[in-house]
Amino acid sequence: MRLRDCHNFHDFRALAKRRLPGPIFDYIDGAADDETTHRQNRASFERCDLVPNVLRGVETVDLSVTVMGQKLAMPFYCSPTALQRLFHHQGERAVAAAAAKYGTMFGVSSLGTVSLEELRKSHDTPQVYQFYFHRDRGLNRVMMERAKKAGVEVMMLTVDSITGGNRERDLRTGFSIPFRLTLGGMIQFAIKPMWGINYVTHERFKLPQLDEHVDMSGGPVSIGRYFTEMLDPSMNWDDVAEMVRLWDGQFCIKGLMSVDDAKSAVEIGCTGIILSNHGGRQLDGSRAAFDQLAEIVDAVGDRIDVMMDGGVQRGTHVLKALSLGAKAVGGGRFYLFPLAAAGQAGVERALGLMQAEIERGMKLMGCTSIDQLSRENLRFR
Repeated sequence: MRLRDCHNFHDFRALAKRRLPGPIFDYIDGAADDETTHRQNRASFERCDLVPNVLRGVETVDLSVTVMGQKLAMPFYCSPTALQRLFHHQGERAVAAAAAKYGTMFGVSSLGTVSLEELRKSHDTPQVYQFYFHRDRGLNRVMMERAKKAGVEVMMLTVDSITGGNRERDLRTGFSIPFRLTLGGMIQFAIKPMWGINYVTHERFKLPQLDEHVDMSGGPVSIGRYFTEMLDPSMNWDDVAEMVRLWDGQFCIKGLMSVDDAKSAVEIGCTGIILSNHGGRQLDGSRAAFDQLAEIVDAVGDRIDVMMDGGVQRGTHVLKALSLGAKAVGGGRFYLFPLAAAGQAGVERALGLMQAEIERGMKLMGCTSIDQLSRENLRFR
């Protein structure tokens, strides 16, 4: 299979699986415990049907939205994800360039592999910074000041990762940063030599957002240990309210699922929330964000921008979420598999297909702008 033969999420996933060593593919593909929530994220969209209108004159369709003060050319954005240069040596550079080409938002993680300053200078498309709350309050302030100085538009605090999820695929292969692989994991790297060649012939892998704060030279620091040892499980709403005050700009919380939490986000001055179960990678058994979306929108949608991610693989998934009241929809694996398969060209192809699917779906739904989508267009089984 070649890139031009990829026409959907499943094609990109298959190509990525052919090119990545097993432990790295499983890190992207896997989820927590029995991976029930991961499966339900996609299944939630399949329980909802679209009800189109016809003869509405749809020659021209406007896909643009404004979310958290940012104008996007289409209502789908690239959610921030960690360790992107493990999947392809271009990493965040490829994702940022592709997002800029399609006029949409992208995110940079605290565990990103390219500095947020470099990406901000290279592209003027809206950029969010995914932030984890550390035990060291001084470190939190320094990292926020750095993002503000770099020109990041939106601060995105992830709140569903105060401890690492039980990702059993990673435990079986010994996936960690730096690598500490099991025998089976080492064999998987041996049978995919091209990945290793690319890894060692490009710039050294690093975590530039954390390089000054995390010493990776003294032995393996697994992603699980980062969550367990550096992040602060005592974080509460007072801590977040202080962050919102210090940031003094567009601030969203990612990982909310309950109405009470959504209301609290409004009360402390957040401008956006993202319903998310972290792609099923944290609490297995958690409700799918799409299933929870209407309840949250009804509670706070007139006071804060509500977004969601999880299980989004098609343009019709985006249309269903928008019809329920989401302002925009994000995806992680959606672009990570294309990144792993072909770098920037892969991400551009994936975003191009998504844009085409959303536009085609809008025309078939009889809508010429996003604000024409409503719950009247949906039926749940």
